[in-house]
Amino acid sequence: MNQNAILDNIRVIDLTQALAGPTCSMYLGDMGADVIKIERPGSGDMSRGYGPPFIDGESAYFLSVNRNKRSVAIDYTKPTV
Repeated sequence: MNQNAILDNIRVIDLTQALAGPTCSMYLGDMGADVIKIERPGSGDMSRGYGPPFIDGESAYFLSVNRNKRSVAIDYTKPTV
């Protein structure tokens, strides 16, 4: 991460899918924020299937708007035990 980034030391949780939300959090990541994308287990973000084009089986669209992000799959619809 760029140590002089304007949003350095800011963490963003990204629960978005499709166009506007992932693009916005991509820009936050570009400015230095630590963006963590939360996806559904199994299916992930719906834009993983957008294409063609695909790059090594991955949607080029998904890859482009989810740069500078870490990701994790969490099912937050079910209570924990």
